[in-house]
Amino acid sequence: MTDEDWMRHAIALAAKAEQQGEVPVGAVVVKNGELVAEGWNQMISLNDPSAHAEMQAIRAAAVKLGNYRLPDCTLYVTLEPCSMCAGAMVHSRITRLVFGTVDAKTGAAGSVLNLMQHRQFNHQADVVSGVLAQECAAQLSGFFQRRRAEQKAVKRSQTAD
Repeated sequence: MTDEDWMRHAIALAAKAEQQGEVPVGAVVVKNGELVAEGWNQMISLNDPSAHAEMQAIRAAAVKLGNYRLPDCTLYVTLEPCSMCAGAMVHSRITRLVFGTVDAKTGAAGSVLNLMQHRQFNHQADVVSGVLAQECAAQLSGFFQRRRAEQKAVKRSQTAD
């Protein structure tokens, strides 16, 4: 499978997050061309600020592989990781990160910061950005547009009462 194929899988997981009322971000961990683990945002449903898609996928991959280190693994995620997720990838020794769209506010893999390739860290990962970026960005922007419209509708109904 190609990077685009794996990103499509992550996009499907992001849709699952959205169905659960979460911000639509999905992630998969792949090793030697095989799916190891997957995750999607679950911060709201689990009441856990660390339950980002990447963290869920990394945790599941570590359990499945029986090691907290994930060498020779690639993590695919629809949105550029934040500093928490990038830090977990560095600590887990993810070899490669592939993400869809940049996060101009909290991105830590090249846009705001670049923790994935910080020379003072004892591990750097290869980073590929922009894989199916338009699809990933559209999924997120559509979600937030719908959420804002719903909030406006609620406010209108409250003022009408």
